[in-house]
Amino acid sequence: MAEQEQKIIPGAVAALGIVFGDIGTSPLYTLQTVLNDTGATDRETLLGSFSLLVWTMMIVVALKYATLVMRADNHGEGGILALLSLVGPNFGKRWFSRTTLLAGAGLFGAALLYGDGAITPAISVLSAVEGIGVVTQALHPYILPIAAAILFGIFAIQPLGTAHIGKIFGPIMLLWFVSMGLIGAFSLAHEPGVLIGLNPWFGLRFLFEHAGNSLVILGAVFLSVTGAEALYADMSHVGRRSVRLALAVVVLPMLILNYAGQTAFLVSHHGLKGNPFFATMPHPLILPMVILATLATVIASQAIITGAFTLTRQAMQLGWFPGLNIRQTSDSEYGQIYVSVINWLLMAVTLAIALIFESSGKLSGAYGTAVSTTMLITSVLMFDVLTAQWKWPLWKALPVMLFFGVIDLVFFSANLLKIADGGYVPLFIGFLIYIVMTTWRRGSTLLHAGLTPLEADPHKTIGNLQEGKILRTPGAAVFLSRYQSVFPPIVTRYMSDFRSLPTQVVVLNVQFDPIPRLTKDQRMKITDVEENIWQISARFGFVEIPNLSDVLREAKEKGCDVDLDKVLFFTGDDDIVANPKNPEMSTLRRLLFGFLYRNAVHASDRFTLPRERLIEIGHQVEV
Repeated sequence: MAEQEQKIIPGAVAALGIVFGDIGTSPLYTLQTVLNDTGATDRETLLGSFSLLVWTMMIVVALKYATLVMRADNHGEGGILALLSLVGPNFGKRWFSRTTLLAGAGLFGAALLYGDGAITPAISVLSAVEGIGVVTQALHPYILPIAAAILFGIFAIQPLGTAHIGKIFGPIMLLWFVSMGLIGAFSLAHEPGVLIGLNPWFGLRFLFEHAGNSLVILGAVFLSVTGAEALYADMSHVGRRSVRLALAVVVLPMLILNYAGQTAFLVSHHGLKGNPFFATMPHPLILPMVILATLATVIASQAIITGAFTLTRQAMQLGWFPGLNIRQTSDSEYGQIYVSVINWLLMAVTLAIALIFESSGKLSGAYGTAVSTTMLITSVLMFDVLTAQWKWPLWKALPVMLFFGVIDLVFFSANLLKIADGGYVPLFIGFLIYIVMTTWRRGSTLLHAGLTPLEADPHKTIGNLQEGKILRTPGAAVFLSRYQSVFPPIVTRYMSDFRSLPTQVVVLNVQFDPIPRLTKDQRMKITDVEENIWQISARFGFVEIPNLSDVLREAKEKGCDVDLDKVLFFTGDDDIVANPKNPEMSTLRRLLFGFLYRNAVHASDRFTLPRERLIEIGHQVEV
């Protein structure tokens, strides 16, 4: 076996725990939702639903995401923000320009993933724990407290990291998939006729014949693919080929077998009430499967939470989110990070959702709305990638994206029917996040523009230094700057306040590129400006956690001779106030930006600098 293949197979097992947790636990509630939403248990509806389930997975998961979307990686990194950075849009001055519309759509799609991240753990854990109600009705009153305790525990362990136990996630999920498939095959053997649903024309004919109820059915069927976005977002952890191998060999076959088994059982047990997933298995197996299902949902929830952390880091580095404290929880696995604010906010929202909706059946109405919207937005961005990046001719790109776009639009429409039943929850969460992201970007842009005029003319400043008009006092200073200029606003303000410059000066500019990671030789550029004055441009990818202490140590080795044990760090502590004549931000958004700015993580924490040697220089900018 080739060395590359040896890496792909373990990667495929790992992908089961990292990528496929959401899709893998969907059989716990999907067919139950179909029964609850349609109220029909006749053979025709069951077989039609099974056919739609199979071909929804084949088209959305296998064809759209695994075959097409996963090719649009940004240097190996996936997810809607990586796709947005690949497309390269930004908010322009015109509301209806291509760049503005694409940026707005991509950001809203990313924001919706936070809403999905709050609902997925709640519905997954509830649906698993509800299995104990099948074992004995005496335990039914304890389902919600047990589920709430498990959810609390999932979030409570996040500060500890999951690098060590994460190694067993893949094998546990492999056991889960195989168990599901075998149980499904057992039921299928008693009613093999349901395999007629594998014919796609059966599902299409069923839709046309039940046109009035088709959107309701599709809204329920869509729950089977709500984790498809994870294939793209998490593929960098294990690689594209490993994800595709796991999907083809384990995930799709086992899911189809389980759905076929549930359908076969329902066909032969007409009028069954309750969750068909647990009803299909022999009674002695129910409790072990409840335990295994709970483990699987915990793993699925862990993947969602980790995805929210990763999304937050990407948004911060790309300038869409205020600085938050990110802690690496593993010294060997880069993806193991912890974002305290996001973790506790997600926990509060997830627990509130679980306690308000009380059961997976009631919660199914809130599930799917956010994901279907994100999938539709992904198709819009992919069309731009096909035409603008990959240079596909219109006659080739248009049919492909129309095919997927129409399917996405149908599922989006189907999920709109759920808004009154709880679909408003993820949309509301997504809207709030979107407001935060756009407000932060707008405020940061205005702040940057307001400070730009304070930049000093480099030739004049160097001339004044050489003529002794600017005194050089003992000491060493590093000025952190968001500007590319030699003497950015923070240096100008220092010279204005102190009428001097330290003997040793480093102007350190930090820049985040729209690619995930940079090589060491791309990291840093050092320019000798004047005697004992250096300008350093440090670049990082949008998934990297910058450590400026390491940058300065490397710069010292390359000739930037600064005493790092005594150097003082200077950073801006700027703020925006309303322009009384021509305000460029509304009062509410200005107040929101001010709140975000004041509570953003300090430079000492974000860039790993000694706080006791950090000095902030404030300035107010009118907007």
